[in-house]
Amino acid sequence: MYKEIIIKDILEMKKFAQNIGKYVFPGFLLCLEGDLGAGKTTFTKFLGAEMGITDMINSPTFTILKVYEAKLPLFHMDVYRLSGIGMDYDLEEFIYGDGVCVVEWYQNIIESLPQEKLEIKMEIINETERLLKIEGVGKYEEIIEKINN
Repeated sequence: MYKEIIIKDILEMKKFAQNIGKYVFPGFLLCLEGDLGAGKTTFTKFLGAEMGITDMINSPTFTILKVYEAKLPLFHMDVYRLSGIGMDYDLEEFIYGDGVCVVEWYQNIIESLPQEKLEIKMEIINETERLLKIEGVGKYEEIIEKINN
């Protein structure tokens, strides 16, 4: 299933992330793609807040992975630097774990990811607006049907 949503400002991004946060479950895999500044980490901050995380969420660009504890842990990955490296960083335990896994730049490790996932591609329209292209495979299809902004 596929859907496109235009996000007009940061408040709409927050609302969208909160909407997604209602449907997370153990083993939830969310894959984010988009240029620098498209809103991947901002979205993840809002999703984490919806999950009850009070820690400051920031980009794991240089550490690859950050783990945030909550009722469901959030595994936040930025695999930008892993292009062509594969899974030499033992990320499988998080990708296939019991938390919520958010992978920024997921295309760099696409061969290592399960087919069932929720993908959000973020495109910059202008300074405040974003086009979100959302695709769900398998059990994630019904989530796309439910989300509206």
